[in-house]
Amino acid sequence: MTVPVDAGRRRIEELLEQHEGQVLRRWFEIAGAMSGGHVDRGGAAVPFGEIYQALRRSLGDSHDGSDLRGLLADLSRSRARQGFTPSETANVVFGLKEAVYEIAEADGSPEALRGFVWFSRIVDDHGLFTFETYAAARERIISDQAEQLLELSTPVVKLWEGIVAVPLIGTLDSARTQVVMEKLLQMLVETGSEHAVIDITGVPAVDTQVAQHLLKTVVAARLMGAECVISGIRPQIAHTIVTLGIEFGDIVTKASLADALAHALRQSGVEFVKGRGRRVTVRTEEN
Repeated sequence: MTVPVDAGRRRIEELLEQHEGQVLRRWFEIAGAMSGGHVDRGGAAVPFGEIYQALRRSLGDSHDGSDLRGLLADLSRSRARQGFTPSETANVVFGLKEAVYEIAEADGSPEALRGFVWFSRIVDDHGLFTFETYAAARERIISDQAEQLLELSTPVVKLWEGIVAVPLIGTLDSARTQVVMEKLLQMLVETGSEHAVIDITGVPAVDTQVAQHLLKTVVAARLMGAECVISGIRPQIAHTIVTLGIEFGDIVTKASLADALAHALRQSGVEFVKGRGRRVTVRTEEN
């Protein structure tokens, strides 16, 4: 005999109400086992009761289930930040099926088993939603961390009054160039500097694309009224630049950061006079 879907649905809803405490206890145990016994590690507690009640409400025809999806989205984002795996996160939802199946099996009626099939599909949909939300949250976390690393790997330091420097380490791509420009221009505004040193000693290789990024940064600084010096031109990089036919135009280039700083100081009107004991006396135009 074929059991109508509506009859199965009504029976499973009755069982969910009658055996709420039992289902919640078993769900917690099952979710903990699937997570290696750490279902609530790191403070990422799962609101089993709230999710269960929201799920029961969502089974009604007049309910859109938005509160349930909101709870599952919060759970996914929280567990993504706490370092849970996607499987551990989704298994929290899927574990409810086993807990409900136990009461349906104990009931033994065709209506209960038919209703469980219907209920299982609903839980599967919510489990997939949880997985997708976790993936999106994790991508956002990774993106934010990448932006933070860009900030940390691109410091702008003040070397002297009126002189700032950007020591670059690693590959210079479009995203990083944007960060370099923004930080350099901000520092030029804050310090009122008229000279900037872009040091590429830590850049492993310079190709046409990297050169274009450097030129964009220099042009942006010039628009702010600051002249740039590019330092760290090693023999290998000089050879590559010549081979590729890259033109830096009237941009001053130096072999080392020290040479670039000395050039910027001279342009600022600072004179170095060597004395005894290798001491250096600094004279400015005002002295």
